[in-house]
Amino acid sequence: MLVTKAVIPAAGLGTRFLPATKSVPKEMLPVVDRPAIEYVVEEASRAGLRDVLLVTSRSKKAIEDHFDREAELELALERKGDNVRLERVRASAALAEVHSVRQASPRGLGHAVLCAAAHVGDEPFAVLLGDDLIDERDPLLAEMLAVQARYGGAVVALMEVPEESVSMYGVATVAPLAVSADAASEPTGRYRAVRITDLVEKPPVEEAPSNLAVIGRYVLPPETFDILRSTPPGRGNEIQLTDALRTLATRAGDDPGAQLPVHGVVFTGRRYDTGDRLDYLKAIVRLASERQDLGPDFYPWLEEYVASGGPKAEA
Repeated sequence: MLVTKAVIPAAGLGTRFLPATKSVPKEMLPVVDRPAIEYVVEEASRAGLRDVLLVTSRSKKAIEDHFDREAELELALERKGDNVRLERVRASAALAEVHSVRQASPRGLGHAVLCAAAHVGDEPFAVLLGDDLIDERDPLLAEMLAVQARYGGAVVALMEVPEESVSMYGVATVAPLAVSADAASEPTGRYRAVRITDLVEKPPVEEAPSNLAVIGRYVLPPETFDILRSTPPGRGNEIQLTDALRTLATRAGDDPGAQLPVHGVVFTGRRYDTGDRLDYLKAIVRLASERQDLGPDFYPWLEEYVASGGPKAEA
């Protein structure tokens, strides 16, 4: 079945950004001049997934409001003749058909995905985490959808990370793809596809099976919901999506003819981690430097600031 729906979990507390996130959802923190979650919804829409479900919580109404029309603001901009800002304000509401459902309590990513079951129904769907921004020039989601269309089952985005960082991620055991008789039917793209045979959530460095870490993009079969319903709480006493995917991967490993294999797409493009304060600042600097309306003034200032010694010179 064609994938048309995207699920974006956005119910987390955002404690790493306190006190800013005491009253503002972390997903609404600006990356230059757009909230982080708008980049994620735009990515889904660009890949053809225009039915988007936000999994939010009681304190996240601002996210839902952002993707709605704001008649009073639009009218004020129209009267001023400020068409540039008017188009920017309207853009978020036009990206996709955005729905929402609440996760009553923070019980893990797996539980957040399970909250989407009624909306998704019996269809494959994508999951995009709001902490990971993928550069619009890098077609990660499109290639994952192509792999899922070819092989079925689940597709997970992977990325090589430094060995000392593996304990921060879900980590995959992988094997090469089996070459079919009809090589022309194999999806080809910018990134390498692999078969995943096992997954482990945040292993100690010495126990990690590889340095291929799961990052925040998934394409999942509807059977994932049944597996999540029977998945007991795991690390952190939360229902982990990685544990459910491990069930799929090991089942497929036991039965080479299984209909629900798990594949990975090894991403080598530009990813911005806005869930970490330092990486969030790096993302803003990189994206602002590349903006046509900001870069020509911002980047020379940045070069001058660094050349002058930065904070050391101003101490």
